[in-house]
Amino acid sequence: MLVSAAEMLKKAKAGHYAVGQFNINNLEWTKAILLTAQELNSPVILGVSEGAGKYMTGYKTVVGMVNGMMEELNITVPVALHLDHGSYDHCYKCLEAGFSSIMFDGSHYPIEENVAKTKELVAAAHAKGVSIEAEVGSIGGEEDGVVGMGECADPNECKAVADLGVDFLAAGIGNIHGKYPENWKGLSFETLDAIQQLTGDLPLVLHGGTGIPADMIKKAISLGVAKINVNTECQLAFAAATREYIEAGKDQQGKGYDPRKLLAPGFEAIKATVKEKMELFGSVNKA
Repeated sequence: MLVSAAEMLKKAKAGHYAVGQFNINNLEWTKAILLTAQELNSPVILGVSEGAGKYMTGYKTVVGMVNGMMEELNITVPVALHLDHGSYDHCYKCLEAGFSSIMFDGSHYPIEENVAKTKELVAAAHAKGVSIEAEVGSIGGEEDGVVGMGECADPNECKAVADLGVDFLAAGIGNIHGKYPENWKGLSFETLDAIQQLTGDLPLVLHGGTGIPADMIKKAISLGVAKINVNTECQLAFAAATREYIEAGKDQQGKGYDPRKLLAPGFEAIKATVKEKMELFGSVNKA
């Protein structure tokens, strides 16, 4: 059964580890992440962007697939199904569809509007027992058409949003979506520390987890980050393994063209990536 992410992230912050949010794009992604979480006895958050939700034909399809898969695979670790970078309207759609967690990304609005819309959605989510993430400051890169330059969040604005009763908060600290450029300046731990000082026990979220060095990840966790998002890394691993399979001509051998065989190396590559991240984040045996 799907659960809110609030409790797992409170435990993570208190225990100085982070729970991974791994974005899902189809059945292979979902199955690989769920099986790895179960094998490692780790809580996990399945992230769904608006674009991925549309690709999978809609949020109700996603909820049905995840619930069915958890039952068939006998998944017993805590699993949250979370809308990633949701717009105001899509937050309501996911609440209706049966998601157990949502993110409202109001970071591109003036802070007053971000606060007003977040406050409304906190009430709507909590009425259904659903956890809610808010965002302040901009995560660099592009995610479903929302482009950010990676500006650092204002700690006082973070406090204003935290005080609305959100369950966890994404704050821009120089992180970006996608691959990090060679001239990336790194995370602003000074900003992260200032945000934690003002938001207390509230779990903080690090978006753009792909490509951040392990030492930075560990330092971020020590400064209150309890949720780290990973998407691009799984996509790159899946693409590389699939390319290797095809370039080796294995799709031309026997029934190698069968999609169950064709997609198997990419599936295993996702599992390996998720395992590596869960070990780095410290969530193994924390279910």
